[in-house]
Amino acid sequence: MHDLNRRFSGVFTALFTPFKDGTIDFEAFDTLVELQLEAGVAGLVPVGTTGEAATLSEEEADALIARTVKLAAGRALVMAGAGSNDTKKTIDKVKRAEKAGADAVLIVTPYYNKPTQAGLIAHYGAAAEATSLPVMLYSVPGRCGIEIAPETCAALLDRHDTIVAIKEAGGSAARITQLRAACGDRLIIHSGDDGLALPFLSLGAVGVTSVVANVAPREMVQLVEAWRSGDTARALALHELIAEL
Repeated sequence: MHDLNRRFSGVFTALFTPFKDGTIDFEAFDTLVELQLEAGVAGLVPVGTTGEAATLSEEEADALIARTVKLAAGRALVMAGAGSNDTKKTIDKVKRAEKAGADAVLIVTPYYNKPTQAGLIAHYGAAAEATSLPVMLYSVPGRCGIEIAPETCAALLDRHDTIVAIKEAGGSAARITQLRAACGDRLIIHSGDDGLALPFLSLGAVGVTSVVANVAPREMVQLVEAWRSGDTARALALHELIAEL
């Protein structure tokens, strides 16, 4: 787990997918990825919800993941979005992401369907069994209508070695304490809300899956580094600067 904590620590950029005349602008995408790598982000998240995954074809998603892997060239971990509100489609996305060379997968809770917690355990369990890649859960109740309960996270950790992390985007810092109470250090926690990155780090999160890093990657990286080094004044100043964006 120590090695996984290290690999998942820091800023992971939830990459935009740029378009031009209705098709993916791969040149602009390459420029965006290079901007992130030059800023020192720890991870890249292609075809996540921020990257308009729900509207991409399988071929487009595969191409974006493979392109990110090639551009990253080991300089950053590539965690591909692989979520759907259909378990069969989620499994297929997970397998395709692994085939395309991703280092990990991010799986959002099924949207609209509002499954029970038992349904979430079955859904995530099936996806986890389909891959050898580390899996990050993604709880975003404002978009999906349901959150992953801390006890559900603990049950998934008990049953599946590949499930290792969660992107928490419920808008509540109290959730971090609840997740840690239920899961301890077994669960790696990312902030999924740029505005809560600093408080989440102070409560035990190790990283942030960031949208604002698309336009301010260096500032977000500096925020996390300042927090790690104990320079809370600088971390707060950067937090307030980023909040203006």
